[in-house]
Amino acid sequence: MPSIDIQVMEGVFSAEDKLLMIEKVTKAFGEVAGETLQAGTTVRIHEIQSGSWGYGGKLITTEDAKAWRSSG
Repeated sequence: MPSIDIQVMEGVFSAEDKLLMIEKVTKAFGEVAGETLQAGTTVRIHEIQSGSWGYGGKLITTEDAKAWRSSG
């Protein structure tokens, strides 16, 4: 059973956003791996606490991630 993990900053994505991620990632995987493997695929979204993620040597906060999301 394939398992796909996605890590995001907490508080950036709504429940609806996360459902859409799960549906689209599962479908994309199935397009490559086939329907049988798609049907057994699990997707987990891990929310990382604000200030517990670093990028380029700096801490990232939920506010940073929200700003990045809205800019692009």
